[in-house]
Amino acid sequence: MAKHKELQKYIKIRKAAEHNLKEIDLDVPRDEFVVFTGLSGSGKSSLAFDTIYAEGQRRYMESLSSYARQFLGQMEKPNVDSIEGLPPAISIDQKSTNRNPRSTVGTVTEIYDYYRLLYARIGIPHCPKCGKEIYAQTVDQMADEIMELPEGTRIQLLAPVVRGRKGQHVKVFESARKSGYVRVVVDGHLYELSEEISLEKNKKHNIEVMVDRLVVRDGIRKRLVDSIENVLKLSDGLMIVDIPGGEQMSFSQSFSCPDCGISIDELEPRTFSFNNPFGACPVCHGIGVKMEFDEALMIPDPSLSLAEGALVVNGWQSAKDTSSYSRCILDALADSYGFDINTPYEELPEEIRHMLMHGTDGRVVKVKYRGQRGVGVYDVAFEGVIKNVQRRYRECGSERMKKEYESFMRITPCAECGGKRLKSEALAVTVGDKNIAEVTELSISKLMDFMQGLELTPHQLAIGKLVLREIKARLQFLLDVGLEYLTLARATGSLSGGEAQRIRLATQIGSGLVGVAYILDEPSIGLHQRDNDKLIQTLKKLKDLGNTLIVVEHDEDTMYAADYIVDIGPGAGTHGGEVVAAGSVKDIMKCKESVTGAYLSGRIRIPVPSERREPTGWITVRGARENNLKNIDVSFPLGVMTCVTGVSGSGKSSLVNEILYKELARKLNRARFIPGKHDCVEGLEQLDKVINIDQSPIGRTPRSNPATYTGVFDMIRDLFASTQEAKARGYKKGRFSFNVKGGRCEACQGDGIIKIEMNFLPDIYVPCEVCDGKRYNRETLDVKYKGKNIFEVLDMTVEEAMSFFEPIPSIYRKIKTLYDVGLSYVKLGQPSTTLSGGEAQRIKLATELSRRSTGKTVYVLDEPTTGLHFADVHKLIDILHRLAAGGNTVIVIEHNLDVIKTADYIIDIGPEGGDRGGTVIAQGTPEEVAKMPQSYTGYYIQKMIDKDKKQ
Repeated sequence: MAKHKELQKYIKIRKAAEHNLKEIDLDVPRDEFVVFTGLSGSGKSSLAFDTIYAEGQRRYMESLSSYARQFLGQMEKPNVDSIEGLPPAISIDQKSTNRNPRSTVGTVTEIYDYYRLLYARIGIPHCPKCGKEIYAQTVDQMADEIMELPEGTRIQLLAPVVRGRKGQHVKVFESARKSGYVRVVVDGHLYELSEEISLEKNKKHNIEVMVDRLVVRDGIRKRLVDSIENVLKLSDGLMIVDIPGGEQMSFSQSFSCPDCGISIDELEPRTFSFNNPFGACPVCHGIGVKMEFDEALMIPDPSLSLAEGALVVNGWQSAKDTSSYSRCILDALADSYGFDINTPYEELPEEIRHMLMHGTDGRVVKVKYRGQRGVGVYDVAFEGVIKNVQRRYRECGSERMKKEYESFMRITPCAECGGKRLKSEALAVTVGDKNIAEVTELSISKLMDFMQGLELTPHQLAIGKLVLREIKARLQFLLDVGLEYLTLARATGSLSGGEAQRIRLATQIGSGLVGVAYILDEPSIGLHQRDNDKLIQTLKKLKDLGNTLIVVEHDEDTMYAADYIVDIGPGAGTHGGEVVAAGSVKDIMKCKESVTGAYLSGRIRIPVPSERREPTGWITVRGARENNLKNIDVSFPLGVMTCVTGVSGSGKSSLVNEILYKELARKLNRARFIPGKHDCVEGLEQLDKVINIDQSPIGRTPRSNPATYTGVFDMIRDLFASTQEAKARGYKKGRFSFNVKGGRCEACQGDGIIKIEMNFLPDIYVPCEVCDGKRYNRETLDVKYKGKNIFEVLDMTVEEAMSFFEPIPSIYRKIKTLYDVGLSYVKLGQPSTTLSGGEAQRIKLATELSRRSTGKTVYVLDEPTTGLHFADVHKLIDILHRLAAGGNTVIVIEHNLDVIKTADYIIDIGPEGGDRGGTVIAQGTPEEVAKMPQSYTGYYIQKMIDKDKKQ
């Protein structure tokens, strides 16, 4: 019994040895808020995700039938002796966001599903054409409404049999006459059916048959109902009541507009789904956007003339060559339309540019072309460059060429639905005067206000009460995790890892499960300090429901809020994998071996620089108005390290990534980008290139690794090719590449592993039995340098390689930069697919550091501290300052206060997220920003500077 009680309190892990873990024994308290921390690469994720979560998942899978398991793929048992007391595990990590263009914040949180139900049940349909409210009425309801007219009112009941149709409609009159009717109204004029009515064949006409004439008074109800039934039979459920000298009244028995004749189907939830043909816009099929060729991308430099090669799109680059067919077409157009192809493109008249892009509208020009068979003159109706490349793109078979064409396209909203994704019928349904697309385009905070102020009829309230309660609760969860600036229509592919994770967190709280182990991977990423408290409250709420929370985190506030901390280390890679300390924050601080404790207690700290660098120049973005930016001018200092700060959703990424980086890349690197909306960027002549160092993988396949990415592998291959043994055998440098035939093992084609497909079990990767996973054939491996072959060199960690290559300065310098950025534990040949985002980013940084600096480069980094421990952040700050010390400009978007306090200059954007952001609220050195009361960031910097002074 005692053992059972103890099991309830702890998750007992014995001999965990996954990846670099060194047979750890650990007891994690249950139903508590537990933080796993330690250096990047120390083994936190291996313990949390690859051991605890993987085992929880595997046990759940084992309980299913083998039939069900074949659809789910088998889970391998993690390398651990035993885990006792393990609750069902749910992982909320960053990688699992859906990149499908159909997936939005609304669909992921399921709030959109509730809205679809709400609109289907209590929405008020309108006519998509004239905007008039549409409702279906029974015969009794129609009669009641007519009987409410003042007594003595004369009325005429008309059956609209023809609405807006061309023709003479002889048969319509004939049939009405046979049925015993006497009068008709044609285009507003009354005719007797006995007279001859001749209509113009090519004009549109409206014809109504007069079924009855009545005076409203008691006792006519029975006759009125009979007449209404006759009218509805004649005109398929429509009726017009004409009051001479008054207004007409229209009635409809089905959901159709009595004026326009557009009928809409019964409203169902699927009517509002853009993933269902019943609701999706028929043109863009519910995606809301189309890929279209863009003139600005096809003619990146309009100061060139057509003869100088202004058109750079495939198939038109050859226009420079006077004998090419594309040049002959341009010459013929110039002759026919009277313009000079040597005129700069931007100086050509608007109608000529329109003709070049969109064609001659069927006008034929004479093209003289000298081919292999001699000279010919051809009549060509020019289709326009855009149609021409669209056709080539459609007919092109090669994926590579398709990709090339796509680089000249931009994503534009669908012309039919305006990017709203739904059919016009669905968009004409409103609740509280807003259609479903307008509701999903409101930010969560505004949407919450709209829902609170929604005025409904008692009938609507009775139907929608439950749905409204669910929607409000889920919106509140999104507000609680600090996402008030998002909209439900936002595509999930455009969210940062932290945002996506917090959305999933909100969804989980909504589900209200109890007794589960939630395993989270750095949920605080991308959150401003101000919103951190909200997130911590949310996590505590999950714990208070009765769940265990295991959070892999480097954030100081989260550690102080945790009930229990496990510090894994002491170093990274092979130097890590042990539990250094476990207990409360105080226990960690006291532990002498714990690097985390040293930073928390202030034994080690990141110093504030004694002086800030002075800018060597400025570049200025004018009129920035992308997304939520409010037409602002922002100046960035050159030659220093600048931090762009502000709360989540304030417009930092729009300014730096969408406008500044894309404009610099377009002008300096000649990249094909379309920058966000702005007027211009001034001061570009002081720069020569821009480099974006993000956390995307350095390669998509296991063939790319740190050695190939940094370029050091080329030098190592040169070194092997220059050994006596290699020269004697006639081996060139290509012999030592595992990507080409010659030196690699052909059984596994240089991969080192072979994939074996196991129908209903997971694919198994086994080392190649020919080369034993060494990637090269035996002859290549016979060539050694200092006693080691090429495989053994690739298998070295950066630290080992540093001492091994010390005598060779060029190689040593490149490997030393990898060591400097804190990647001592990474192997030179480690497949890039196994590197974390933070590691990939630091490999890119190392590559930049090892290059000769021109002092005119701009480096753009978006939250580089993601996934980094205090000690790694310390290293990162040193690297960024090294880049700036070379005269380069470093621009960092960051929430981490340690980075912000060491910056030379801060640009703070805000004050809030979403619509309430988008202005510069403070700029200057950290000390200057700290004194500005309107800046949230300044408040936290001041706290940080005061804390540093105390320590």
